Amino acid sequence: MGANPFSFVHSSSLFTRSFSRLSSLSARAGRTFWARVLGSFSHTPRTIGLVWKFTPRGLLSVLLLTLVSAVLPVAVAWIGKLIVDAVIYARDVPEGVARELAHERVIRLVALELLVVVAISLVNRMTALTRQIVGARLGIDLNVLILEKALKLALRHFEDAKFYDKLTRARREASSRPLLLISQNLQIVGGVVTLFGYTALLLRFSPWPALALLILALPAFVAEARYSGITFRMLNRRSPEMRRLNYLEYIIGNDEHAKELKLFGLGPMLLERYKTLSEQFYKEDCKLAVRRSSWTFVLSLLGTGSFYGCYIAIALAAATGHLSLGDMTLYIVAFRSSQNAFLSILTALGNMYEGNLYMSNLFEYFAIPTETPVRSALPSAFAEEGFRFEKVGFQYSDTKKWVLRDISLFIPRGENLALVGENGAGKTTFIKLLTRLYRPTEGRILLDGRDLQDYDEVALRTRLGVIFQDFNRYQFVVRENVGFGSIEHMADEARIARAIERGGAREFVAALVSGLDTQLGRRFQEGAELSGGQWQKIALARAFMREEADILVLDEPTAALDAKTEQAIFERFRRLARGRTAIIISHRFPTVRLSDRILVLEEGCIVEQGTHSQLLDLKGRYSRFFKLQAAGYN
Repeated sequence: MGANPFSFVHSSSLFTRSFSRLSSLSARAGRTFWARVLGSFSHTPRTIGLVWKFTPRGLLSVLLLTLVSAVLPVAVAWIGKLIVDAVIYARDVPEGVARELAHERVIRLVALELLVVVAISLVNRMTALTRQIVGARLGIDLNVLILEKALKLALRHFEDAKFYDKLTRARREASSRPLLLISQNLQIVGGVVTLFGYTALLLRFSPWPALALLILALPAFVAEARYSGITFRMLNRRSPEMRRLNYLEYIIGNDEHAKELKLFGLGPMLLERYKTLSEQFYKEDCKLAVRRSSWTFVLSLLGTGSFYGCYIAIALAAATGHLSLGDMTLYIVAFRSSQNAFLSILTALGNMYEGNLYMSNLFEYFAIPTETPVRSALPSAFAEEGFRFEKVGFQYSDTKKWVLRDISLFIPRGENLALVGENGAGKTTFIKLLTRLYRPTEGRILLDGRDLQDYDEVALRTRLGVIFQDFNRYQFVVRENVGFGSIEHMADEARIARAIERGGAREFVAALVSGLDTQLGRRFQEGAELSGGQWQKIALARAFMREEADILVLDEPTAALDAKTEQAIFERFRRLARGRTAIIISHRFPTVRLSDRILVLEEGCIVEQGTHSQLLDLKGRYSRFFKLQAAGYN
């Protein structure tokens, strides 16, 4: 049987189509890669603007020094060529005046090269010093900017794990990356200046060395840029695990957790988790580092090969008399130095790609929108003093479950209101809505007939005296711990003393070694550690610093206190709360039973409300809770 005359044509056509398709895919991949690389440089102008904002003189100084340091090496190469030629001329010139003049010329050229080399050393040291100073300034200012942004964000951001990932990415190397990015830009500028100088020298010999240098150095740059992107994406992916690693380190090395770690024997288990996670990161880093180094080394051999190819051509030209020894020395130095300058440019470009990716994290963090009050479009139908909840509901953004739903309620000015209910019923969320730490998902809250969102935030907060059950334990002196409750009056000794008295902390504060100036906590030298109840009294005193506040909120404020101290504090609180609105969350019925009204919350809804006796008569949830707790005392 004869061969099919169309089989070869068909096979060739299939191969051609396959090759064409592969080429098309490669071209698209290449365009995508370069588009990604070029797109990432969009953050460079913003970064330069950021550095200029904080330290314009420093930026100009580094730029000027970089340009000077870029020109001087070319001058050294040229002077070196002149020295070699002068030495050969001095050796061949006849003895006499001409030889003496030739020797003097050699000495002058060597002295000139010495001056240039000294200038290079001086400029390099000045550049390093300037970068250090600019870096220190930039580190402080940028971290302040990050923290200022954090202060402007709403409470919900700090209760969102995704936000913490963004914050971790923004703070990771944020103080060093902008300056590094600027330095890499300047490195490119300096490298280009140096490269132009050496290229001008090389063109006197041949344009081919410069062309070979350009083409054969590109593969190494592509590899560097590719692995920079891989590294960036890997570190971004790690952000949640890095926070877990930092948290484990915090637990193991923190005094707040030391007791339970020792009593429950948790230390070895948590340390093992820390080691496992660290080893996982180590293996990933090593694997990537080996791959990156291997590829860049192999591809850099192309540039090395091109150098020695040109080296042979230059050496042969000198051997045949087409070049002087000085020219040969100049071209070899120029080619080697231009190769280093070009590689330096490509390395800086690769680092800029990585640096821009990191800067995208920082700018993404700065782009988080801050909440602006949404003015109510609906006028209030009430002219009244107090809080009014109108069909208020709240749910977190990452869940569809309603924490509170359909809350309609009026709290008149001066009422003493208590909230009770099981854990998770929505009591603390109710307080956070009332204090405008949260914004309702639906409905609205009015204060004195005006939408809560219409109030100036600072003016509103001055009306509030609040202590939450998870109050802060500031590792500062007593005076500051209490004074933080009203920072405008931190220097008012009498007010601080009254707040300490009202919080029930007078006796133990007086017993401290340095009184109000005693350092609290164990993190700093000579710090005094307090008991849980004493810390709670300090927190209560902090809330009582706001003497002008007409709304007092206590969210489980006495959980760590004994019954006698709790009773004394609440009696004092009721005296202080006369004429003010007071809202209390407590699980202890002796505390809540004296309130003007009690709300019973269950699964985010108000299921009962009334006085203590009214709720007992209902024989509902409150009555069951009360009898269960009363039985515990019998």
